[in-house]
Amino acid sequence: MLVVLISGRGSNMQALVEAGLPVAAVISNRADAGGLEFARSRRIPTAVADHAGFASREAFDEALAREIDRHRPRLVALAGFMRVLTPGFVARYHNRLLNIHPSLLPAFPGLDTHARALAAGVKLHGCTVHFVTAELDSGPIVIQAALGVRPGEQPAELAARVLRQEHVIYPRAARWFLEDKLVIQDAVVRVKGDDAQLVLAAD
Repeated sequence: MLVVLISGRGSNMQALVEAGLPVAAVISNRADAGGLEFARSRRIPTAVADHAGFASREAFDEALAREIDRHRPRLVALAGFMRVLTPGFVARYHNRLLNIHPSLLPAFPGLDTHARALAAGVKLHGCTVHFVTAELDSGPIVIQAALGVRPGEQPAELAARVLRQEHVIYPRAARWFLEDKLVIQDAVVRVKGDDAQLVLAAD
């Protein structure tokens, strides 16, 4: 079972659901997040923990954790959840908290990844599923998808192509976790068996 955290349309959450993964609940920090309606249409329990109603990050994270723990998930998946989580929250879900990031980490952590990648002139760009640590976008890497940057490509075009790959690798990573295939040693993740941790996208 997994709980998915969203802040907006939740397209990666939808990919997890449509891949047949056992999503126990979808929780958002915004009542107007479009992904909540999708979850409800699939009869998945939803909840809202509005960060604006709390005096501190710690208070919000504690309320969020209580909502998560009601479902006793093995895995918590961040899917466009636009909040920086406190070290206490991250420690609570140590090695059970996954995130999807739209760059080939460790390159371009943070926001505006596609515009920054184009400005840097990189020839390969992509996305990364990683375990969450207290340092932003820096946890052990589970899987990446890479694609070639096209000449003259604009950020929105690149973002759309990367998003399609996010929908491929996030369900794969979550399934590996739930099937106990992931091993973390010295901050490096390997997958039991011969499953490839790099997707070279033709698109």
